[in-house]
Amino acid sequence: MDVEERIEAIFAAVGVTASLHVVDLDAVDLSADGGGGPGGGPVGGPVGGPVGGPVGGLREVGVRADEQVVIASIFKILLVLEFARQVEAGQLDPTERVLVTAADRLGGWGLAGCTDDAEVSLRDLAYFAMSVTDNTAADLLLRRVGPDLLPMLAVELGLTRTRVLGGPRELVEMMLADVGARTEADFARIFPTLPAERVRAMRVFDPAHTTSSTAREITRLLTLIWRDEAGPAAACAMVRTWMARQIFWTRLAAGFPPGVRVSGKTGTLPGFHLEAGVAEYPDGGRYAVAVFARAEQLTPRRIDVDLAMGDAARTAVEALRGD
Repeated sequence: MDVEERIEAIFAAVGVTASLHVVDLDAVDLSADGGGGPGGGPVGGPVGGPVGGPVGGLREVGVRADEQVVIASIFKILLVLEFARQVEAGQLDPTERVLVTAADRLGGWGLAGCTDDAEVSLRDLAYFAMSVTDNTAADLLLRRVGPDLLPMLAVELGLTRTRVLGGPRELVEMMLADVGARTEADFARIFPTLPAERVRAMRVFDPAHTTSSTAREITRLLTLIWRDEAGPAAACAMVRTWMARQIFWTRLAAGFPPGVRVSGKTGTLPGFHLEAGVAEYPDGGRYAVAVFARAEQLTPRRIDVDLAMGDAARTAVEALRGD
């Protein structure tokens, strides 16, 4: 059984369909003729199929790596990268203060779940957006850096299939409209009563109607950041620092042994378990990973799916390492 078949078996065991792309970020060629090219084109196989060659000669492993998928909060990597680039260019002061009020809050982690008004810096908004995937922090930061700049940044970095359509507030408003809810409290009451087919028809789950990308393009983004090729070295270092401080460990990080540093960013929607990150080994090996899983069951907490994502990621990395 080859590595792609083993990965498919891991996902099948927990009842999910997943896109995965894992690449040795120090070996992959990001030029027009290698590593997917600037536009993230397929390498070594048809679009959506496995990529790479025999174990021992692999530079990448992919399963449905070129399938367009919803990425939810994974877009925050691009957001904080744009913020860091503007800071390094002298366009933004990272210590600029922002007052977060009740009107700004969306619910969830961090500032999004606070009861009282809070004042924080732009730099801390970036930290909260990455460490606890704070939607309110992300919305306020997006407003400050300019939402129109993220699609432009994606194009500059060769992410031609990455589409950024607004921020978390637009996503929440779309979900409310699709279930006929006026408030988040209404949504929490109505959503559990909806039949599965009604849920799956929601626009937020359709990559044509919301922020989306491919697993291959997201590993390209991570590779550029880790190689200091996504902007000034100091800006890339900022993004790496924030990703290393993510508090969620049940997905990618859970799959790797002690001593392997995993920096990542999660994304979550009902039935969607997503994470992109980089695994760094003590011997210097560095591997960009994107795993986007979609479960048939819409149960919000599926630790078995999370752990399968880490297992699949480790399986792919070990194939690249020849372990």
